[in-house]
Formats: sequence, structure tokens, C-alpha cells
Amino acid sequence: MKNAKIFSLIQIDEYSATPKYLQLTNSILNGIEAGKIVKDELLPSINELSFELEIARDTEEKGYKYLKKLGVLGSVPGKGYFIKNADFRHSLKIFLLFNKLSVHKKMIYDAFIAALGEHLHIRTLSLGYSQMLLLNHIVHNIYRFVQINIIPQVFHPGLNTFFFILIA
Repeated sequence: MKNAKIFSLIQIDEYSATPKYLQLTNSILNGIEAGKIVKDELLPSINELSFELEIARDTEEKGYKYLKKLGVLGSVPGKGYFIKNADFRHSLKIFLLFNKLSVHKKMIYDAFIAALGEHLHIRTLSLGYSQMLLLNHIVHNIYRFVQINIIPQVFHPGLNTFFFILIA
């Protein structure tokens, strides 16, 4: 099979909270970053992916469309999909929601920057103690992220403290 190398790079976890199409795209992007998938390399057809990975054709189509939107994939009708651009950095997007900024939360923010490196997009927002603002921001941004970490802090009577980490 001509695409055995690519199939070995694609990891799909059916129990993951990350949608399967994003798992597919992340696997391909990671393969490109690792140098295992190179520019102009032909990718498996949607039918081949569907058969080998045992996931719906719509999932592969959505993943390939997403990669095309990122400018990574190109396609030729009747020939298939290929890697159009291998010169990129897969950046992590993080949305930090804080009830209020403090020295301790600044330390958490600095730790994220130090641990995750320079290819990182962080958006921070301080909401005060408004639970309505918190819910509003989560509802309007939830679809942009594939992982959500909720880290509560010590609760004081009548004073809710929290911060959320949303990772894409």
C-alpha cells in the first residue's frame, strides 16, 4: 500500500474529546512538522482513509477542507490531495479566563509561556466575579477549542474564584 507510512502517522482516538476531523488534521500537521510528510506528497484518498481508519467519509472531507483552509493542502480533481505547503509552525491557541488577575494567576500565565514556547497564541480575559460574563464567553468561544480545563481555586463564602483554560 503506497500510503502505509501516512496511515501509521494518523492517530484517531474514538474516546477523545477532540473531534475526529481535528485528530486527523493534527496528525497530518504533526507528521509535516516532524519531517515525515513532505511537500508535494500525495495523501490517501477520502475512500482509502475511510476504509483504513474506519471513520465516516464526511470526517475525512472535513479534515482535508480544514487543511486546505490553512493553506497546507492542495488538490487536483481526479488526482487527489497533496501537501502544498510544509513551511509552517503548528501553533497552540489558548484562551485563559480569570475571575481577576493576581500574583498567583500571573505565575500560572508565565508558566504557560515558559512551558509551551514561542509558537503560542494566548488570549486572556479577566471577568471579575460575574458568572454571567463567564458563561457568555464560554458559550461564544467553546466551538473554537478542542480542550477545556477548569481549575477552581479555594472557595470563600460568597466569593467564587475560578479560571478556565481553553486549548485549541
